[in-house]
Amino acid sequence: MLRVNIYYGGRGLIEDSTIYVMNKLTEVLQELNVDVKKYNLYEDKRGISVLPKTLKEADAIILAASVEWFGIGGFLQQFLDSCWLYGDKEKIRSLYMMPVVISTTYGEKDAQCMLVKAWETLGGLPCNGICAYVADYTEFETNPDYALLIEKEAESFYRTFSKKRKIFPTSTNAVCENVMRSSSINLTPQESEQLSMYVSDDKYVKKQKQDIEELTQMFRGMLGNGEEEEKNKDPYITAITDHFYPSPDISLSYSLYLQDMGKALVIQVDGRELDCFYQETEKADADVVAKLNQKIFDNIVAGTATLQGSFMAGMITAKGEFKHLRTFDILFRFAEN
Repeated sequence: MLRVNIYYGGRGLIEDSTIYVMNKLTEVLQELNVDVKKYNLYEDKRGISVLPKTLKEADAIILAASVEWFGIGGFLQQFLDSCWLYGDKEKIRSLYMMPVVISTTYGEKDAQCMLVKAWETLGGLPCNGICAYVADYTEFETNPDYALLIEKEAESFYRTFSKKRKIFPTSTNAVCENVMRSSSINLTPQESEQLSMYVSDDKYVKKQKQDIEELTQMFRGMLGNGEEEEKNKDPYITAITDHFYPSPDISLSYSLYLQDMGKALVIQVDGRELDCFYQETEKADADVVAKLNQKIFDNIVAGTATLQGSFMAGMITAKGEFKHLRTFDILFRFAEN
């Protein structure tokens, strides 16, 4: 018995006429002694990555998209991505695909074109499909003329994949075979399928993330001593650390771009926690972003000037709330030894 898989990328809404079209196609194909299996992608989002293995049991497939505002939607796009990453390309090359796109807004033609191009890129064989704009789903689903059109398309699709009719070659196939590559790692179809199962396994993915985090912490600990020694050698970081007077209610960040050095000194305060480090550019999301030269900052850490006073004197340019400049002078009291 021939087998057709339907992959539905909509949200399963009652008013989605894509469901009506899929049901009509299923009725006709079953009358023609075709086994039809439908996969609702919205029902198992994590399982989408393992669905490419179901292509092996199919003689043809139907990709059904609902255009509600723009494009084919995320579920169907994720399925196509998984076919590209984990699908058996040899099997896909022999698979006929019928696109079904029902739109409640503008863009059904673009979405159909995208499905056809995506399947050609995968190496598959696209067929004629159903593409329609539906303003009133009740009127569409009760119209006998539309029902007849759907039946005719189903019969035409059946004749195409059952007789394995030849399809004209396209430039997309030629370009993909010569230019595009699915992965830099050469995997067998079995290995790709196994990888897709790992990706869909939440416990496995979580464990991998934990292992990576543990390795990161381990190497950070090995390198940490050297980083701390480097920080302790810097006079500005040492001065800021030594003159920090924490306040449990204050959480602020400062980015002081030292123009002579060509890098920014980032100071992050969270209650009693202090972190101070350099970066090449300003930290744009800091509460205060200031530009100054080293001489002015030398005066500030020596206690002969303040950040707020230097700004008022026009020696510093700064962005942020004015009160945070005063807060800096409260948190870091360089005049007190």
